[in-house]
Amino acid sequence: MSTPEPKTPDAFSFPVIGVMHSCFMAKFGVPRQPGLIPEATGYIELQPPFNQPNTVRGLEQFSHLWLCFVFHHNLRDGWKATVRPPRLGGDTRLGVFATRSPFRPSPIGLSVVKLQHLELKDHGIIRIHVQGQDLVDGTPIIDIKPYIPYTDAIPDANAGFAADSPSPNALPVSLSPHAEQLFQTLERHGLTTL
Repeated sequence: MSTPEPKTPDAFSFPVIGVMHSCFMAKFGVPRQPGLIPEATGYIELQPPFNQPNTVRGLEQFSHLWLCFVFHHNLRDGWKATVRPPRLGGDTRLGVFATRSPFRPSPIGLSVVKLQHLELKDHGIIRIHVQGQDLVDGTPIIDIKPYIPYTDAIPDANAGFAADSPSPNALPVSLSPHAEQLFQTLERHGLTTL
């Protein structure tokens, strides 16, 4: 008598363990990949019942974290087999699984961030402060895992159409005379940094 094969479910449900509080308030201002703006800061606030100190015990030993999250601004009915990556000018279609497009059959994202510090307060407030994120404010986090360099970094990996880092597109900026005067006033008062 043979043992029946276990049936794989058609769908899964995952709890939201935390919410990203990011410096990026709109999805159109978010960098396309993590680490492109290393100065970007934010924090993940853990939600009940995951907001207990034991869930983050030992996390401070790691410099970077993997965040599994939901592309909550891109939820829609249906999906398409091909997408147009902006990196290729938006004219070339590739298979959705050959891209990091946020428009996916399962709207799950993966991002690596730098851990700044942990903040544990009274009343179950646990915040994981990070930088270099590419997540919009309010992004649901479904898992956090430590980044392990010896296994997570593969220096000789082939990166297909994204082999090189994107070149910065310097755009000329011109100011009105009024704006120019305002900036000069700020500079005289020592207020030149953001």
